[in-house]
Amino acid sequence: MLSLALKDRTIHTELPAFVMGILNVTPDSFFKESRGGIERAFKLIEDGADILDLGAESSRPGSLYVSEEEEMNRLLPVIREIRKTSDIPISIDTRKKNVMKAALEEGADILNDISALEDDDAMADFCAEQKIPVILMHKKGVPSSMQNDVVSTGAFSVVNDYLCKRAEYAISKGISSDKIIVDPGIGFGKDLTANVELINNVGKLCDKKYMILMALSRKTCIGEMTGEPVESRLSGTLCADILSVIKGASMVRVHDVKETVDTLKVLSYISI
Repeated sequence: MLSLALKDRTIHTELPAFVMGILNVTPDSFFKESRGGIERAFKLIEDGADILDLGAESSRPGSLYVSEEEEMNRLLPVIREIRKTSDIPISIDTRKKNVMKAALEEGADILNDISALEDDDAMADFCAEQKIPVILMHKKGVPSSMQNDVVSTGAFSVVNDYLCKRAEYAISKGISSDKIIVDPGIGFGKDLTANVELINNVGKLCDKKYMILMALSRKTCIGEMTGEPVESRLSGTLCADILSVIKGASMVRVHDVKETVDTLKVLSYISI
């Protein structure tokens, strides 16, 4: 059984990995089916998500950052509606301490920071004080230009060194090691060679000291491997996710929750 300690409770799953369902309250996320509000949230819950990941600032290649005010205006009403009927853990995909603070006050539980606590100097201290789990992701540059000069060969060493240092920084700020989750940032400033290397070595990240999240769902690298457009990358995503779990990932961030849950159920019956 896998466990994750939140601020005020511990969640568990009998499956080989936690399933995090993606809910983008943005107008420009790369997969339009991930965009939505309370109706999509309840669909993800019904489909079996362990965690909802809400994002109000797109990080797709070429996207631009938005203001704190815009993030809050998009996020907070959805969190309030979810909390009227569900206590499902909510992760907030943000780089800004004030956004995370406001989201926590409405009932959020987890920080998912694509900047690995770099973009806001106040974020690490705040998360330590609040005793919440943090997801630290590797990226190269910023979304608007990150694919202009990508990481290729030797990606695992680069990503591993970065995530280990960011985790050590988080611990130095008072964040408990059992509340640190590392994400290699598939697609964030990396080419296909780099992404494949990271998938193959995911279980080795930071010497397995921390929980590992993989976010592969329908990404460009899946399209490069299959030749399929984003709308037709489900089967490729499921294959990559399951291989990642077999290799050591303990959380998968996905658009297609039901299909992922079913695949993990099958995996739980089969010895690898």
